[in-house]
Amino acid sequence: MGVRFPFSEADLRRYSRQMILPEVGGGGQARLRQARVVVVGAGGLGSPAALYLAAAGVGTLGLVDSDRVDLSNLQRQILHDTKGLDLPKVASAQGRLEELNPDVRVVPHALRLDAENAREILRQYDVVVEGSDNLPTKLAVNDACVALGRPLVVAGILRWDGQLLVVRPGESACYRCVYRREPPDGTVPTCEAAGIIGPVAGVVGSLQAVEALKLCLDLASAATGRLLLYDGAAAELRAITVRPDPACPACGTLPPKERAHG
Repeated sequence: MGVRFPFSEADLRRYSRQMILPEVGGGGQARLRQARVVVVGAGGLGSPAALYLAAAGVGTLGLVDSDRVDLSNLQRQILHDTKGLDLPKVASAQGRLEELNPDVRVVPHALRLDAENAREILRQYDVVVEGSDNLPTKLAVNDACVALGRPLVVAGILRWDGQLLVVRPGESACYRCVYRREPPDGTVPTCEAAGIIGPVAGVVGSLQAVEALKLCLDLASAATGRLLLYDGAAAELRAITVRPDPACPACGTLPPKERAHG
């Protein structure tokens, strides 16, 4: 029968367009209200993802970011505005999200996730949305999610392109199956160096929100174990199947001594 929860008249008006979907309904909306989702990175990807998750009525929304709002962010990081310049991003984002939906509990984490603290933070949540701008953080989040058994929606963007992978630990390949180790310094360009067209972040971050909502609703996703590649310049979206790597140091099934490391 699913989860049941009383809704006010205002709730029914706010969420009516998604509650009429057979995949959601009253039970699904109650699931969303009880869900705990964390967004890692309140930047280009985290902005649209967090906005749509809050608008959909996710009950608890965590935000992890250690940066402050800079003028150069505003071209694509739509959670923030000129009035919030120099504020911690989690504070700027919290204010915007609470204005959008006061029923959502926003939990700011003004820090940078790494291998030392990722498990401590992520174990508090049911679903993890990863939208940071660097590979070390993505790998640390992936490894923590695999260890904790938390589903993960991880994405990246650069120039006109984006990519997304849904990881269900124990059921699909993880992010480290695709990107085994951190590349040498300076070999992977950043958005600061190579550029990014703002709406690409909007497209890919919105896709992350869709996948996170499906995870909260316990719906199947064709994106699980498939690397989605978005090419904004060519207006193309394609998918590559990613199979679990038995030698993966995070999720591999081989004995620890036989797994690849580093």
